[in-house]
Amino acid sequence: MTQNPWTREQTPGPQQPSPGPAPQPDLTPRGPSAPQHGVPAPAEDQRLPKFAIPVADTLWWVGVHGGAGETTMSQLLPGTRAAAHRWPIPPPPVPTPVILVARTHGSGLRAAQRAAIEWASGVVQGVAVLGLVLIADAPGRLPRVLDDFADIVGGGVPRVWDIPWIEEWRRGEAPTPDNTPDEVFEVLESIYALRASNPADYPAPY
Repeated sequence: MTQNPWTREQTPGPQQPSPGPAPQPDLTPRGPSAPQHGVPAPAEDQRLPKFAIPVADTLWWVGVHGGAGETTMSQLLPGTRAAAHRWPIPPPPVPTPVILVARTHGSGLRAAQRAAIEWASGVVQGVAVLGLVLIADAPGRLPRVLDDFADIVGGGVPRVWDIPWIEEWRRGEAPTPDNTPDEVFEVLESIYALRASNPADYPAPY
């Protein structure tokens, strides 16, 4: 991957000491980091399509439904790619790292849950799911029922990152550091650090 363009630089004032080292993102998985025995695979018509890639050479964003935001995420981190709502499958033995992407409405969360179950069942050969990005589908807080469901879905993947509602993106403006809030910088820095830590060595079935 190219150099991370989403690290905010702090310029110390004339009488302020230089800031210390920036805190490192916590890369510890909060949920399962590999498929689990005994998880039943979804029915064929509930699974995401697959496509072959020549080598596991980058991070892929897998939007689990139409309009999930995988293209936006690929624009945010240069060198990553959108998978067009499919699993990217490289040849053995190295799995490719992927991050699932979904909106926070009911249908988006259900699609994320199906994709997480599909991965957990072991039927997706050759991917290392690093986590799930949930992108707000509307301004304001999630209704309690959706917030609780998001917690359940997030328990089935290693990590969850939340992207807030961003009005400029809704209007069609390309994501830039100027129209991107601090919360997104933190998400991107965490994902960049995770990818740089060689997550292709994470367990994955082959």
